Amino acid sequence: MKAVTTKHTLRSAGLALWVSALTFNTWAATQLLDSVVAIVDDDIIMSSELRERLDMVQASLAAQNVEAPPQEVLVRETLDQLILENIQLQMGRNAGVRISDSQLNAAVTRVAAQNRMTLDQFRLQLEQEGKSYEKMREDIRRELILQRVQAGNVNQRIQITEQEALNYLESPEGRELVAEEYHLIHALLALPAETSAREIAAARAHVDALYGRIQAGESFQSVISSSAEPFQFTGGDLGWRKRADLPSLFAEVAPELELGQTAAPLQNPAGFHLIYLADKRGGKTIVPQTHVRHILIKPSAIRSQDETRDFTAQLRQQIIDGADFTEVARANSEDIGSAQEGGDLDWVNPGQMVVEFEKVMNDTEVGAISEPFNSQFGWHILEVLDRRQEDLTEMVAKNRAREVLHQRKFEEELAAWLGKIRDEAFVDIK
Repeated sequence: MKAVTTKHTLRSAGLALWVSALTFNTWAATQLLDSVVAIVDDDIIMSSELRERLDMVQASLAAQNVEAPPQEVLVRETLDQLILENIQLQMGRNAGVRISDSQLNAAVTRVAAQNRMTLDQFRLQLEQEGKSYEKMREDIRRELILQRVQAGNVNQRIQITEQEALNYLESPEGRELVAEEYHLIHALLALPAETSAREIAAARAHVDALYGRIQAGESFQSVISSSAEPFQFTGGDLGWRKRADLPSLFAEVAPELELGQTAAPLQNPAGFHLIYLADKRGGKTIVPQTHVRHILIKPSAIRSQDETRDFTAQLRQQIIDGADFTEVARANSEDIGSAQEGGDLDWVNPGQMVVEFEKVMNDTEVGAISEPFNSQFGWHILEVLDRRQEDLTEMVAKNRAREVLHQRKFEEELAAWLGKIRDEAFVDIK
């Protein structure tokens, strides 16, 4: 089994942590006792911390086949990085930044998934490599704190105007960003160069017959798999590709296909092709929206779960008996965000509400009042006022443009901010 890769996607000011250790012998040999190597504001950096980070940096460089800089340069740059991180961690502590166990568990699970392992497999592999699972967790917690401190201080310095987003979308890079992508499955019945006209006609008839079966409702995969010699297909999953990245034979056909549709057989010198559109993304974004209003009643120290459910049911019955939903919501709902609006949540997109709410909302007919149901917030009843298909293409495109522009500005502002906090900090290198 290959070694665990724990260079994960979490951003941090530090170099990638948790790579296979390669002892930095020269440094370790001269630093046998732990000592303070730097005072940073109200904290210190110990020589053991520096040695550990140097080992990690050295191992990372070796794994990437990158020649390490001279020792004095490596030590100085590594210590500078530790100082910057220490300043940010102190800022986090002073601001009360905390990473909950659930947030940490989710991050560790993502790291395991990136190594194509379950969490238990990941822990076992670390132990087999002589690494501490608990130490790895704390390193990730540290990176999460750094990430949060950076976001809190840098994001507020970044503004993306509407015009900037529009200008980006009009650029070649922006147009490429929002261009449609196609997930195609390809099957090729190859025709050798010496194939006779009679054999080509037989192959054409066979492919047409297969296409007819697909059109009649059989699945693309089962039909292709059923074809045997001398009509054996090759090909497979082409993955996600933009139109410009598709073979020219497919580029004109793919945009015209609906999801789950197979194109009519195509022929070129290589043979006969069948392509199936498994999925597509980008381009137009049409989203089903629901106009919904609700009433939320929360359990409390003086009202149990059962009593809360019964009270919610009573409110529902009042509305069914003729009471105005808006007035009942204003008088009783404990959702401070919607109570004064008569419980109106406006148009809701898929995934916008918690799972329990969305399921009941989707199962409720227009004009109907749901039965009471429970979520993490309390007991609800809801009414579906209307449903529609909304074109959010422009909004989605602008949001993607803002994300790209924000990331660019973030890197620039982060460098400036790190320089500022380093200049303002008290640092005494021993």
